[in-house]
Amino acid sequence: MKAWYLYHSGFAVETAAHFLVFDYWRDTPAGGGLAAGVLRPEALPREKQPVVFVSHAHHDHFNPVIFSWAGRRPDIQYVLADGLPGGPGARIRPGQRLAVAGLEVLALPSTDQGVAFAVTCDGQRIYHAGDLNWWHWNGESAAWNDGMARDYPAALAPLAGKPAGLAFVPVDPRLEDKELWGLDYFMRHVGARWVAPMHFWEDTGIFRRIRQADCTRPYRERVLGPFGRGEQLLPQEP
Repeated sequence: MKAWYLYHSGFAVETAAHFLVFDYWRDTPAGGGLAAGVLRPEALPREKQPVVFVSHAHHDHFNPVIFSWAGRRPDIQYVLADGLPGGPGARIRPGQRLAVAGLEVLALPSTDQGVAFAVTCDGQRIYHAGDLNWWHWNGESAAWNDGMARDYPAALAPLAGKPAGLAFVPVDPRLEDKELWGLDYFMRHVGARWVAPMHFWEDTGIFRRIRQADCTRPYRERVLGPFGRGEQLLPQEP
């Protein structure tokens, strides 16, 4: 398995027979390629089945340009959160299971909008959170934050005891001292062989803070990064 960071919450994953794209957003620089974090349909591996996932319609997770790719790759498949505007593809609701293009997909409810994806692909478990996170805001009411403390664990409950081979989990710096709560809960209660932080905007200092946080001690060697746009994430297997 190979994986690339595209930008923000966007990633590409190549498995034995598939090329998966999650929450592709930033489509610049013009003329850029995968090494710049930009995807072009003509450059997608010909021998792999492309499948594009969109967790929800927020502008930083969805770029309608993805639907134009079908003109160059008519075999492309889309798995879209129910309610996403426009475009062809299989729609999926929270709690729904879907079989598409040789994949098994489970959609988890988000604590924000749309869904998270738990994908079984070519013998690999891959998790992409979308905006499913422990959104504890220091300025929010106790009722809001208490609800988040209930809803985030409940959303992840179907994955308990089923660790991913590769997971993409938000670590949003706007949450201040609570930025790692979602990652920490996921790694302790679901787990992953490798986890890639996402949704950190331009704040690459998040990687240093993850390494230094006491809570990450049991799993910090499995946290990928630091990484920039277009970089491969996974170490080479021996």
